Amino acid sequence: MILEELLFDENVAVFGNKGVEVLGVSYDSRTIKKNFAFIAIHGHNTDGVKYIDEAIEKGASVIITDSKCSVDNITTHVVVEDVFRFMSIFSAKFYNYPDRELTIVGVTGTNGKTTITYMAESIFSNFDVDCGVVGTINCRYKGKVIELTNTTPQSLDIYRIMRHMVDDGVKYLLMEVSSHALELGRVYGIEFDIAVFTNLTREHLDFHKNIESYFEAKSILFKGLGVGKKKNKKYAIINADDKFGKKLLKMSIGAEVKTYSTLEKKSVDFKAENIELTSNGSEFDLFFGSILKRISINHIGIYNIYNALAAIAVAIYSGVIFAKVAEGLNESKQIPGRLERVDAKELGFKVFVDYAHTVNALTNVMQALKMVATKRIITVFGCGGDRDRTKRPLMGMKSVVMSDFVFLTSDNPRTENPNQIVLDIEVGIKKTNKNNYKVILDREIAVKEAITMAEKGDIVLIAGKGHEKYQVVGSKKVSFSDVKIAKKYLVSREKRKTISKKNCQKEFIF
Repeated sequence: MILEELLFDENVAVFGNKGVEVLGVSYDSRTIKKNFAFIAIHGHNTDGVKYIDEAIEKGASVIITDSKCSVDNITTHVVVEDVFRFMSIFSAKFYNYPDRELTIVGVTGTNGKTTITYMAESIFSNFDVDCGVVGTINCRYKGKVIELTNTTPQSLDIYRIMRHMVDDGVKYLLMEVSSHALELGRVYGIEFDIAVFTNLTREHLDFHKNIESYFEAKSILFKGLGVGKKKNKKYAIINADDKFGKKLLKMSIGAEVKTYSTLEKKSVDFKAENIELTSNGSEFDLFFGSILKRISINHIGIYNIYNALAAIAVAIYSGVIFAKVAEGLNESKQIPGRLERVDAKELGFKVFVDYAHTVNALTNVMQALKMVATKRIITVFGCGGDRDRTKRPLMGMKSVVMSDFVFLTSDNPRTENPNQIVLDIEVGIKKTNKNNYKVILDREIAVKEAITMAEKGDIVLIAGKGHEKYQVVGSKKVSFSDVKIAKKYLVSREKRKTISKKNCQKEFIF
């Protein structure tokens, strides 16, 4: 394409040839090729401006920045007011508006986004619909899996992925939309058809500063519904039981609003009643208009009932017939790192790995486990470094109150001292006057100790990292998986149990 064809009615200044050819576009200088446009964005740890010379050396024909800087006379320089907004619109034009060829569902909220997309994906699959997913765990469609570094990628990546999906025959896209993505313009200009609001609790306050700003960021998704070229009906699906869901319901939204709830007295579009929770899953009566249907899911906890209601609403307003919705939901499988059960074989206790890294998420998970526990709950958790410090004492308080024993450990310490993170957590613990915890900063040893402590009937919860296959220490990612580490020590304990049984001895605990 020609640069002039990609420019639009924005406040831009072009220095050089507008007729230069643009064969590709990237914000990563390492991927630049001949006749590419390089967009110099500002990152968390660096600035794209520093890599302009490298991009030019690799053949960039266009350099795009948000300020005038030194660029050789051979390369065209485009100066824009907002580089992130420009990148989104530029990418949309370059990839020929793939969002207009998809039905796009955006799911936002503090907790539940990943589970809802997995549940909805299962329903679509049961309906024989090709569906793509962009989210925390990965991007996937038609058997292809792309690893992502952010819950919601940069706009350029999203448009490129959407174009590949459309060209591969995908018609529906389920996207987790983070508050960072909304605030930083990563989804600016994307035409969503359905927006889901799950809940809002304390999180990312290191970025948003306060809960009100956090909510405002989330509401951007709903304010944008109905704006754009698509003429189909838009839907906003909102959790009517959540404090901020109620606040969202009072706002002017350019879409048809649908609500869901588990409270009997609520008048909503989707309601769950007569809920039964077990250690293997959950059942509930779904009331949808005049329809009553008993629903069974392979996920435990009341919060997963909410997730199921949202997924049901997404599917129905995407055109899936109700019978297929129920079937697909019943077939929804284990979600990586979301109360993921690790096989404890014949040891007599259960081990779960969960991504819970907020006060609300940790509380929900422990409440779910307490409802099905027959004996003790042993929890392993820590808090991430370089993130909201105010949630640490609250998580510490909840953990010791709702668990029988807690191992405090490192999560992703990043550039913070792990000892200081634990001290912040202990501030909350000390307010409870409980001493049912032990500090073991080495996460692997903490998991080992928890599995060593567990006895028949106990539940071990390893919280905070879930599906992650790494630990961030300093600025480096070190290979680490809670699931793999748990399996390692479960296998070791199983072997010792077998040997002890064979020798008619009591099991030796390491």
